[in-house]
Amino acid sequence: MTSERVLVLGGGLAGVACALQLADEGVPVTLVDRNDYHQFQPLLYQVASSQLPAEDIARPHRTIFKETEGVEVVTERVAAADLAGRMLTLADGRRLEGSHLVMAAGSRPNFFHVPGAAEHTFPLYSVADAERLRLHLQGLLQGALDGTAAPEPGALDVVVVGGGPTGVETTGALSELMRALHATGRLAEPGRITLVDRGDALLGPFSDKAHGYAHDRLTKVGADIRLGVGVAAVHADRVDLDDGTSLPTRTVVWGGGESGAAVAEGAGPTLGRGGRIDVLPDLSIPDHPGTYAVGDVANIPGGPDGAVLPQLGSVAQQSGAWAARNVVHDLRGEPTEPFVYKDKGIMAMIGRNAAVAEVGKHRHEMEGPLAFAAWLGVHAMLLSGVHSKTDAFLTWAWDYFDRDHAAVVEATTSPERLAWADHGDDIPHISLDRTAARDAGNPATP
Repeated sequence: MTSERVLVLGGGLAGVACALQLADEGVPVTLVDRNDYHQFQPLLYQVASSQLPAEDIARPHRTIFKETEGVEVVTERVAAADLAGRMLTLADGRRLEGSHLVMAAGSRPNFFHVPGAAEHTFPLYSVADAERLRLHLQGLLQGALDGTAAPEPGALDVVVVGGGPTGVETTGALSELMRALHATGRLAEPGRITLVDRGDALLGPFSDKAHGYAHDRLTKVGADIRLGVGVAAVHADRVDLDDGTSLPTRTVVWGGGESGAAVAEGAGPTLGRGGRIDVLPDLSIPDHPGTYAVGDVANIPGGPDGAVLPQLGSVAQQSGAWAARNVVHDLRGEPTEPFVYKDKGIMAMIGRNAAVAEVGKHRHEMEGPLAFAAWLGVHAMLLSGVHSKTDAFLTWAWDYFDRDHAAVVEATTSPERLAWADHGDDIPHISLDRTAARDAGNPATP
């Protein structure tokens, strides 16, 4: 085994899994990310709805790799990636080179050229996005609760764009928040949560049964579901739909799609579907020896009928570890192996006491408590790779799911932390700079 150093661009699930696997194999690693933390994206909607503080789903890299030898973490923006030279140029002018380069740069929101979407919406693809949305909603709610804000049409109304898991989970959480504030007498009139999607069903990849379950549960908690209609334009005070109607609102949550991180655009290869890097079955990048792409920045083959795998946390984590093993094969002069994905299923949390899951090879369907148990198990496994313990997560999750009463969310303070660590150093540095948040998940400059 040589002592060549491997560059890993991105500190998300894929990048962290890759770096940890390489370190276990005795291969020196330099992990580069603009943020000093790893973010656990499945719980972003909980931050946005004030159920969890942002710090609880952002684990500092220094803590993750504290007891791991051979991993150097560089916290800096990446100005450019050169796959041909296996080199990264940092925003501060430094250049890093490696024997191998693993692209794990994540994704960013895709606004599909909708006028005003980039300027006036709140994407939900990073912990900074979620915190910005929480603070925005907190400000609106405070004005309504203390009577300082002049009433205006749609002031507390929220439009959620996208009927996938992000949109459904966010709609459920915000609907429960508004209902709780109204039920306790704190809000005379709760804000209306409207979910808009061009498709004809919620949670498209799921079964027809799950489509109906999600629709019924969201409607039950007061959400307005508008299917078969898209967004024509977004303004500071309203959303124009392509059916000619307009919805007054000051809050538009964008969960309408994602594309590969911007850093992939100038890295060398022609990008494939979704602005992502097409990879070979072993996760290597064609015509660029010594390079791999994993997670949300890559189009990874292995789905049914030759389709690419979806952008899921389990795909990211497994592909990151697999790419690391293939790097080790490269260094040993051994043949690489095609990626084999162990499908954990698909699942979504619709709200308290409501979840859907399709697990196993034959997509066994579950709803309610059983679906939540599946959701909890998969996410606990994902989380265990970046947290030293998951007991706080498990305690929070069961408490969240089992309580009979509606969540009374404090709209004037931050939620209490779960206390993952036994010391106060386990706190990330989260920047809410809007430009940084726009490039969600991307460790490079926009």
